[in-house]
Amino acid sequence: MEKSHYLEEGKYINMKKFLAIALCACLLVTGLVACGEKEADYKLGMGVEVSMGSSETGNAQVDATVATVVTDKDGKIVACRIDVAQNKMDVTDGAVDTAKTFQSKMELGDAYGMAPVGIDNDGNGVTKEWYEQAHAIEEYAVGKTAADITNMPTQETNGHTISADPALLDAGCSMQVTDFVKAIAAACNDEQGMSFKSNGKFTLGVAAHTSSADSTPATADGDGLAAMYTDFSAAVVGEDGKILAAINDAIQPKITINTAGEIVDTAFTATKRNLKGDYGMAPVGIDNDNNGVTKEWFEQSEAFSKFVVGKTADEVAGLPTQEAGGHVISADQGLLDAGCSIQVTSLQATTAQAAKNAH
Repeated sequence: MEKSHYLEEGKYINMKKFLAIALCACLLVTGLVACGEKEADYKLGMGVEVSMGSSETGNAQVDATVATVVTDKDGKIVACRIDVAQNKMDVTDGAVDTAKTFQSKMELGDAYGMAPVGIDNDGNGVTKEWYEQAHAIEEYAVGKTAADITNMPTQETNGHTISADPALLDAGCSMQVTDFVKAIAAACNDEQGMSFKSNGKFTLGVAAHTSSADSTPATADGDGLAAMYTDFSAAVVGEDGKILAAINDAIQPKITINTAGEIVDTAFTATKRNLKGDYGMAPVGIDNDNNGVTKEWFEQSEAFSKFVVGKTADEVAGLPTQEAGGHVISADQGLLDAGCSIQVTSLQATTAQAAKNAH
């Protein structure tokens, strides 16, 4: 009996040890998972700088620099992406091309052709393509605040304002940086930025899409319009490929031309999102889905940006649409109820592309 009791007791003691070890292991694993899934607060912002200063007789040109950043709770940049929509249209004799297609500098890649020209503004013997220099700026921005970017030292060389920071120059970036600085700082200070939570494992992408469909030729009866309008989108994508945050914006710069192809006037005030109520969509009372809700463009854009959170790039591209009021609008009742009944084709395409561009 004693031996039997001893054995039973031994089993009992061993079982207690086993349970204790198992419990500790479970707590350890749970702790590790909890640490791995710990989320922090981030903000996605966008900034756009527009110039039409390169327009001249025979050539209408819009240079739009877009920057998107993700900042942490301290306002430091943890991710940055930039691109330039350098849109040109031949307006000789007042003609316009309403079907012209455009590619951003990042989309052009090696075809942009900066490297072969051999531009070496700082004279260090390094000549890189535009996208390579842009990536250097993106990496340089990480860890910096809006103030750090704004106060980056610069120098005048070969008629350009380039960086004077050896870190950026040694990385091969010696191109003009003024618009990048402005756009990145504006993105950091974006008051309409989108907040989100993440464990820090995400990627960031930006995209631009330009259309010249609203252009009109100059005639003997009046001036024409070179309208190269661009939509911009930024998307933060999580490990599962789903969007964590998105922002959409658009510009409608107007270049007036005459029959001689001369630039009569250029006009641009701000992006649609930054114009807010001054864009003037709400007062017109456009209600494409006839639900009685008429909102300003920036409000509808924000509704769309929030709606795509949790969706993949393909899901955004495949959102159902319908023809209404002469526009292609969403067919999703949730988005319509949120007040977004504007044309969504470009919003969809550009947001999906931004998500695909995320890296």
